[in-house]
Amino acid sequence: MIAKKAEEVSGSQMSQAVANERKPWVKKTPVEVVLSQIERLREGLTKKEEELKQAKRQLQKLEEVRKILEST
Repeated sequence: MIAKKAEEVSGSQMSQAVANERKPWVKKTPVEVVLSQIERLREGLTKKEEELKQAKRQLQKLEEVRKILEST
């Protein structure tokens, strides 16, 4: 129980240290918010397109294996 209280104290001290290291908040204009959302969506789309390409390659390989197995 004593160790638990010590962990709680050290945890609160760490959160204060992290708060001191954070960058100050900069208010964004609505235009900047929309542009950042567009950029995030583009990045997500690129990532998902790559995942789709990999899944298609894997499916193609498995279908080739299925054809070989069915022909025997």
